[in-house]
Amino acid sequence: MSSPSPRAPLPPAAPAVVPKPFLLTPHQGEAARALLAYVSALPLSGADAQLLATVVAIRAARRGVGNLTGQDLRSLRLTDPEAAVTALAALGWQGQEALLGDDLVTPAGVTVPDLGSRPDSRLPFGKVMRSRVSGWTVRTLSAKPVKKTSTAARLAALFLAAHGPADAHGTLPAHLPDPCRAALPELLTKGFLRELDGDRYALADAVRHLSGLRPLPDTEPAVRDEPEAEGPSWEEWKDRASVALRRHVEAVESCAACALSTSRVSEAFMRKAVPAQFGEKARRAYGVWAAAYPDQGPAAAASAAAFRAAHGHGPSVKQLCKELGWGKMSRELRIHVIRRLIAEGWLTNTDPVPWTLRPGRAAQTGAAAAAPAAARRG
Repeated sequence: MSSPSPRAPLPPAAPAVVPKPFLLTPHQGEAARALLAYVSALPLSGADAQLLATVVAIRAARRGVGNLTGQDLRSLRLTDPEAAVTALAALGWQGQEALLGDDLVTPAGVTVPDLGSRPDSRLPFGKVMRSRVSGWTVRTLSAKPVKKTSTAARLAALFLAAHGPADAHGTLPAHLPDPCRAALPELLTKGFLRELDGDRYALADAVRHLSGLRPLPDTEPAVRDEPEAEGPSWEEWKDRASVALRRHVEAVESCAACALSTSRVSEAFMRKAVPAQFGEKARRAYGVWAAAYPDQGPAAAASAAAFRAAHGHGPSVKQLCKELGWGKMSRELRIHVIRRLIAEGWLTNTDPVPWTLRPGRAAQTGAAAAAPAAARRG
């Protein structure tokens, strides 16, 4: 009796593909769609201006002022950034002109009059809501299938992700800008869409997690738009940060001169800002300090500028006080001194972001006034 022939070994099973977690809750998806509806209703004709307006609007949603840097503008890869900035000025928005200068790291506050904490705000978002939608915007624009596409295609990706179901066909939103409609075949070619047929489309599996119409959970939470009970990890926190903030974080983390531990850096950026309280003892200590170290504004501004040039980021309050040789000081006195210098215009910072001290308006005005005098002496 012949022995049975050996069976060929079974091929190894393909590794299971774990889907990425959704970035938006259903309620946050509604907020993303409200943001895009707001932008599409603005009297802007080009994709460059509309994409820039989207980024500014979500950052300005809570306070009416959105902070951007020149590097943020560059990262949008607009075809004509100057024309886009000019278009926002025609809406009555203010401050965006600073984004066109040579300074790529100093945040510029762009004022959007019809946003902010007012009863008739067009985007009445809470803190968590604004943060999540802003993070979703950044992640969608940087998704691999759209990274190297045209401005119109990247703007279209925001609209289609916000309005597209994760596991079903969606319908193109009626307010999708015309330049975006023309760019839809580009999204299909690049793999952002797996199907496009007239007004019907389907998101590709690779970007399913960006959907603003995710499947509803079995039970809706009792309170919507609330932070998680457990905070994010350091890497998760950085993933949610804006491009400019993450660049600043990495400059501090990688600074060989400071050589700070990861735990020190993460704690400084992630902790909740608590306003410092100054009692009579701190005010008396400040009076003693001011008598011993008079007229320190110019020196503080110069030291902050030199530190930033050497380190790639600004000094902390403690580092600046040490650089200036002000001797042993309590934490309360250090903060009080720096805040007085900020109030006087010698220093400024991006509060509450740490390591952002830099020369203020008084220092810049003084330098500008000194230049003609030096030229005359020369």
